[in-house]
Amino acid sequence: MTVKHLPPTVKQLLTLRTPQPRPTPSLSKLTGVLSSTYQDAKAKKAERGWLTLATCTLLTANAPPTIGHLYRFATRDELENAATRRGLAEALDKAAVMRESALKSCIFVGVPRTILTLASLHETIEDDVRNGLRKASVRTVTPENVNEIVARGEALWASIYEPHAEKLRNKLGSYHPDFIEFIIQAYGTVLSPLPGGDAVQGNLSRALGSIVGTACLRAEGGVGPQLTSHVFGLLKARNEPGLSEEDCWLASDEGTEWVVRTVDKLLDVVKPELGGGPAQQAKL
Repeated sequence: MTVKHLPPTVKQLLTLRTPQPRPTPSLSKLTGVLSSTYQDAKAKKAERGWLTLATCTLLTANAPPTIGHLYRFATRDELENAATRRGLAEALDKAAVMRESALKSCIFVGVPRTILTLASLHETIEDDVRNGLRKASVRTVTPENVNEIVARGEALWASIYEPHAEKLRNKLGSYHPDFIEFIIQAYGTVLSPLPGGDAVQGNLSRALGSIVGTACLRAEGGVGPQLTSHVFGLLKARNEPGLSEEDCWLASDEGTEWVVRTVDKLLDVVKPELGGGPAQQAKL
């Protein structure tokens, strides 16, 4: 039997318990915090890190229109004037970074919020940017590449969790035998940097991947052990070969502190119920 409509009672039930994303915060306040944190990032030469953490924070806060606002802020000289958008190459790069950051976020906060965020970004970007973004998947698993993907996942797992990688792997495997295998495969296909480095559109480095985890888990709240693990993962990214100047700073003690504090500044605007007020801040 074909089901074409929801039963009226079920339809009414689905309107309850806050089914919609959170209301969009004051755009003037959002613009203010984006401006202040971006200027700080620019002074520290950490603009890519800022765009990554801002995307993931707004995604996790689940206010999809803020993603379009972030894109416009990041690509225009005047927020409400489309004619002031800077060059296509810059807009493409920033859209690709945001899209990749959102994709990686699904590992930490799930598919539904990622869908809403990607939809908002897709609706906001201009036609020339949309046409210039990669269309073909580079993550399709085949018999020829599956071992390479799993090896990438294993390497990233070790990079983040050593010296406790094996102990943690066994613990998660004891909860469900398929759970740890799913995680390793997800690390290999989604979270780890794609082979090809900067030649791959929107590719995020090992350090930026840890910023995805840190921003998502900080914004999620209530997941302290996992947040701590991925903050350690960001700090350990300093051991990766061939670090860029930005990644080297982001993985430093100072850079990691800046990442967490910058996420908090954004959260105070988009998810104020989570954060600490002056009393908590005074204890730091």
